[in-house]
Amino acid sequence: LIKPWIVNLVLLLLFPYSTWMCDGAAVEAALRAGFRSINTAPVNDNEAKIGEAIQKCIKEGVIKREDVFVTSKLWITELAREDVLPACQQSLKDLQLDYLDMYLVLWPVALRKGADRYNLTDDDKLGYDPEKLAKCWEGMEELVEKGLVKAIGISNFTITKTEHLLRTAKIPPAVNQVEIHPYFQQPKLKEYSDSKGILLEAYYPLGNPSSPYRKAEDPNILEDPVINQIATKHGATAAQVCIAFSLHRGLMVIPRSSNPARIVENFKSTELELDSEDMRELGKLDRNYRMFIAEFLMKDGVSVDDFWD
Repeated sequence: LIKPWIVNLVLLLLFPYSTWMCDGAAVEAALRAGFRSINTAPVNDNEAKIGEAIQKCIKEGVIKREDVFVTSKLWITELAREDVLPACQQSLKDLQLDYLDMYLVLWPVALRKGADRYNLTDDDKLGYDPEKLAKCWEGMEELVEKGLVKAIGISNFTITKTEHLLRTAKIPPAVNQVEIHPYFQQPKLKEYSDSKGILLEAYYPLGNPSSPYRKAEDPNILEDPVINQIATKHGATAAQVCIAFSLHRGLMVIPRSSNPARIVENFKSTELELDSEDMRELGKLDRNYRMFIAEFLMKDGVSVDDFWD
């Protein structure tokens, strides 16, 4: 078992703060609470506010630029080779940064350039094209060569889609950001990623009970009796147990909250040491239950199994 609270590197890399549905005040609170990795995306429409929060904390001496690890993402209307550089430059401008520590391809599927993500038509959904992604990845690699990003990665890629990308990639992805939580542990993807030197980054580590994409039938992981029993045993919360479980598996974990008290609570998950019995019991909870299906990106006639091949 890893002990994620031992070194600052783990806090920097393995425990990013998710800025989805968060404003600048929440990001500032996260930085003041001790988070040193910020996970953002232009599709969230808040990178300018995040940039203001980062700069405020730098000016007030809370952090130095080199102390914070900033990740942004390439939105899927910009997957053409020629669109990668200007998209990254726009994020840098909004975030008021000279470079990004990590830049990810958010999805392996594309939308038509200019498509309104709030009102997508079937014609807007271009789907998965491995050749187009290979060209897109060339643009990502160029960002590294230009010094605009330190590392590049992927998000929501399956084993099959990662294999296709690796066939032509000169720089392999450093991370793959995917849904992982106690009910969806993705052991095959974890084993594969370990074999390729790709670090998995877990979003929805709590099953994200406040997500607008949550379905009525989705279980509430935080009410699971096993998780709560372990939480009681350690004097922790169910959320802290879920986060610590993924950290102990050697995953990057992206908790999200805009509540200052919850932000501090989530950060304290790094102090929770789960024993081998805890890990065994939590490992048994896997239901292979994916909560974020992303139907809004699927063309008519494409099955969930085909989309998540």
